[in-house]
Amino acid sequence: MPKEPTKQPASVEQFDVLIIGAGISGIGAACHLVRELPHKKFVILERRKDLGGTWDLFRYPGIRSDSDMNTFGYAFRPWKEARTLSDGPSIKKYLEDTAREFGVYHRIRFGIKVVRAAFSSAESQWTIEAVEEETGNQQKFQAQFVIACTGYYNYDQGYRPNFPGEEKFRGPIIHPQHWPEDLDYTGKRVVVIGSGATAVTLVPAMAEKAAHVTMLQRSPTYIVSIPSRDSFSEMLRRFLPESWVFQLARARNIALQRLIYVLSRSRPAEIKRLIIAAAERHLAGTTDIRHFTPKYNPWDERLCVVPDGDLFKAIKAGRASVVTDHIETFTEKGIRLRSGQELEADIVVTATGLNVEMMGGVTVEVDGKPVPIADRLTYKAVLFEGVPNAAVIFGYTNSSWTLKVDLACEYICRLLRHMEKNRLRMFVAEAPADERTTETVLGSLSSGYIRRAADKLPRQGKSLLWRVSNDYLSDSVMLRWLPITDSSLKFS
Repeated sequence: MPKEPTKQPASVEQFDVLIIGAGISGIGAACHLVRELPHKKFVILERRKDLGGTWDLFRYPGIRSDSDMNTFGYAFRPWKEARTLSDGPSIKKYLEDTAREFGVYHRIRFGIKVVRAAFSSAESQWTIEAVEEETGNQQKFQAQFVIACTGYYNYDQGYRPNFPGEEKFRGPIIHPQHWPEDLDYTGKRVVVIGSGATAVTLVPAMAEKAAHVTMLQRSPTYIVSIPSRDSFSEMLRRFLPESWVFQLARARNIALQRLIYVLSRSRPAEIKRLIIAAAERHLAGTTDIRHFTPKYNPWDERLCVVPDGDLFKAIKAGRASVVTDHIETFTEKGIRLRSGQELEADIVVTATGLNVEMMGGVTVEVDGKPVPIADRLTYKAVLFEGVPNAAVIFGYTNSSWTLKVDLACEYICRLLRHMEKNRLRMFVAEAPADERTTETVLGSLSSGYIRRAADKLPRQGKSLLWRVSNDYLSDSVMLRWLPITDSSLKFS
C-alpha cells in the first residue's frame, strides 16, 4: 500500500507544458511537441512505474488491439509489422521504442500521481499538486499549459458487479484488469462472463490450454472476423518504399472504418444481415446463431473484431462455447442460470467492463473554484469549456483511438505556436448560452459502461465546434486547417 502523503512543503518545478499520463496519448503528445515545438520545456507525470497506460496495465491472455495497426500506430512512426491486430506486449514495445527514438523517455517521471490541478488567471499558469506514491512525498509543478492524457477509465478498479452466492464458489473469480501473473488454467474449466472485446479475446486465448472455456453473456455482441495479416501491403512492399505502403494502407483503412460506420448508421438492417451471415459461415452450424444476433443495431455499441475468426474456430473445435442467459446464483461448482442450467467451472473471469473516470480523478480548479468536468462542453473535442490553457486527448470510439490523438496533438501545437507568435499568455473556450445539450461526449454509443457513467462525462453542444464528430475527415479539416481564432476561443 502507498504511504500517506507527507506534510512537508514541496519544491516547485517550472515547465512550459505538463502532460498527465504516459500511455499512447501522452507519448503521442510528447512526440508532437518534440517534433513541432522542440524549444518547449515539458514533463510527463505517470502514476505507474512504466509507460504504456492500458498496454502496461492489462496482462490477461491474448491481450491485443481491437483496431488495425496501420491506424492504431502514430502517423509519424509507421507500424512495420504485417499483423493487422497486434498483441499487448508488441504495442508496449512500440510505445517504448517511439519514446526513446524521439527523446521523450527521459522526460517521464514515473510513480507520480497527480491529485490537484489549479489554474490562476492572474499568473496565467497551472499549479499541479502530486504525490510520489511509493514514498508519500508531495511534489509540486507549475506550467503554462496542461495536457490531460489519462484515458477515460479508472485504473484502480474495473467494473465488477456483485453476483448472488459468489462467496460459495470454491475457485478464483478474476477481473481481467487485475490478472494474476501466476494463474495456471491448464486443463481447467473456465467461464468468462461478458461478451465485449475483452471476452472475445480471452476465450480463444484461454481455450488453447484450458479444458473448456464458456463465454456467458446476457446478450450477444456483433463479432466480425478480419485477416490477421495485411497480405496486400506485404505484396506492395516488394515494389514500393515502406513509407508509401504505410500511407496507402493507412488511407485505405481510414476510409474502410468510416464507410462501415456510416453504412451501419444509414442502413443498419443490411449491415446486420451481412455480419450475422458471415458469423454463420464461420460457425458452420456448430452453434446456434442466436448467440451472435444482437437486438441492437451495428455501432450502437462497438463492434468486436477477431483475427482470422479465432473465436469461431475455438467454438467449432469444441474447445469453447457460448451461452446466452442470466446468472441466478454462483454455486460451489460454478454458476446456475435462470434457465436452470449449471455451468461447472474451476475459474470464473468477470470480463464485465470498466469504470469510467475523467482526468484520472484529478481535482480541477480555476481561480479557486472547483470545475466539475461533467458539466462542461468540449470545444473541438480537445479543450474544455471554461478551463484555460488546458487540453484533453480523447481518441475515437468508432475507429482507431490514435487517429484522433494525432489530430488533437497537431491542433495543440498549432494553438501553442499561435500564442507564442502573438505573445499571448492565456486562452479559454466560451460556449454560447444556449449551446448545451444533455448528451455526453460518448453519446453515440449505448454500451453499459457508458450509460453507467452518464453523470461523469462532459456534455455535447448543438453546433459542430462543441460536438464530438467521431469523423476523421471532418476533424482533419477542423483541427488542421480552420483558423485558430474564432468567436468561441478567447485570448488574453
